[in-house]
Amino acid sequence: MLTREQLIKMYFDFFKAKGHKVIPSASLIPENDPSVLFITAGMHPLVPYLLGEEHPSGKKLVCVQKCIRTSDIDEVGDASHLTFFEMLGNWSLGDYFKSDAIKWSLEFLTDKKYLNIPIDRLSFSVFKGEGNIPKDTETYRWWRNVGIKKDKLFYLDKKHNFWELGTGSGPCGPDTEMFFELEQGKCGPKCNPSCDCGRYLEIWNDVFMEYELKDGKYLPLKQKNVDTGMGLERVLSALNNAESVYDTELFDNSKKELEKLTNKLYIENRTKFRIIMDHMRTSTFILGDEKHLTPNNVGAGYVLRRLIRRSIRYIKLLGVEDFILDKLAVVVINDYKKAYPELEKNKDFIINELKKEEERFNKTIRSGTKMFNKIIKNLEGKEIPGESAFKLFDTFGFPIEMTKEMAKEQGLEVDIDGFEEKFKEHQELSRTAAKGDFKGGLADTSKESIRYHTLAHIVLSVLKEMYGKDTIQKGANITPERLRFDFNLDHKMDSVEKEYLTTRVNEIIKKKIDVTKEIMSYEEAKKQGAEGIFNDKYGSEVSVYTIEGISKEICGGPHVKNIGELGTFGIIKEESSSAGVRRLKCVLVED
Repeated sequence: MLTREQLIKMYFDFFKAKGHKVIPSASLIPENDPSVLFITAGMHPLVPYLLGEEHPSGKKLVCVQKCIRTSDIDEVGDASHLTFFEMLGNWSLGDYFKSDAIKWSLEFLTDKKYLNIPIDRLSFSVFKGEGNIPKDTETYRWWRNVGIKKDKLFYLDKKHNFWELGTGSGPCGPDTEMFFELEQGKCGPKCNPSCDCGRYLEIWNDVFMEYELKDGKYLPLKQKNVDTGMGLERVLSALNNAESVYDTELFDNSKKELEKLTNKLYIENRTKFRIIMDHMRTSTFILGDEKHLTPNNVGAGYVLRRLIRRSIRYIKLLGVEDFILDKLAVVVINDYKKAYPELEKNKDFIINELKKEEERFNKTIRSGTKMFNKIIKNLEGKEIPGESAFKLFDTFGFPIEMTKEMAKEQGLEVDIDGFEEKFKEHQELSRTAAKGDFKGGLADTSKESIRYHTLAHIVLSVLKEMYGKDTIQKGANITPERLRFDFNLDHKMDSVEKEYLTTRVNEIIKKKIDVTKEIMSYEEAKKQGAEGIFNDKYGSEVSVYTIEGISKEICGGPHVKNIGELGTFGIIKEESSSAGVRRLKCVLVED
């Protein structure tokens, strides 16, 4: 049986032999917006380098990246969907392109020294062209050159074979996807990898980033890149002939613990077990991240809260009222602590937050039950309106399943169509907000955002002058219009403090100091006094940006060449972000 560790080692060894350097997984929470979105692909932390920044480790990279995607949360429990997963990836930053990427992909998939997949069990898709983006005949030709038959190659549309960030800007390009064919037969004569019939399991994706989306136009990228992604769990599932991703060794220990704690069998409760195991693994990784995100009602914190509460809900449906989340989290920590030491380091934090959230949810259930009783007391007819059911869900976190069960006990129905209509509106708002939020991260490399990225370094240096060296950045969100900056402070800033900050930052900007970048070892950076918040994320070499006499920080960039380009700094709002954390909203006005 192929294990997780064996697959990662095999992948790393293969690409190291091709000249790639291993880089560590980035935090699950994007660097410039720790309160909202998660990393959903290995390329997100690399956007500046895909656009031309020099990476400290060179032009050829390989890693396994922690990722979270919750867009398909309702599909979790089937054979292949997960909210947390690990993505194996290799990158060319202006080095090799389509021919080598395709040749190496096929070698790793089919060579006996590696995955040894029979070539007749594989199919491939290629971009068929759309609008002013041409058909990717070059990729098709390279697959034919390495021996792939025509009946195994499929041209598919932009929806299936073109990758972009989804933010309306950034690096993008056509991709080619590799599929493992499962044992089931074709669904019909036109069966292909775009079908939802279940025959084709996507296991690898090579994105050829040759465009930059800017102002609605696809422009040639400064450098041509390769960005690949292979879902670790799906590969293990396919190669071990497992019934699902949950039937691999990754979930063995969680499954045994859950059977012991619930006195129920996995085989008789597959969907409930899978949802609990998935959600607890994801929640443990989010809580174990060095950015210490906690459950709340906004952005990523809301997703975390939903995952934990959904776990509790399904545990209750298995007939267990006792608190068992901590025991399930410990299993996840033990399974992954060797690969991700931050889980063991933050074990107490993980357990405490899970316990607090369970206590809150129990109160929620009590509050929701009171509201439910009020609703049915004033009910006309035998159906609870969809709007009332959604209010229970949205205001009290009351799961719709619980509303339906309690209604049934009272001989009532629930207007599910009305509930789903309100829920869809809620989802649409959430998606719109999420798209806007990610735009503020490193994905947005417009001139305006780069100015605000540099400004954040200056603001932090002045805050350290004002409040001491223990002042740290707790989060930042950047858009082309403003900088939102969170930092630790135990009181509200008064007018004198805000005026000092404004005056001092503008004094510094007027000095017109150059911003310099050096690539050095992590140890050398520490020796030179460079600052970095999340030390365990760095590789052997790092980029250090210096504003001489003001700041020296380990940072991915990009930054302006001279701080005189920033303009005039102003504070438009100062407010509380959370306990002990203040939030500044700042703007720059061009001189």
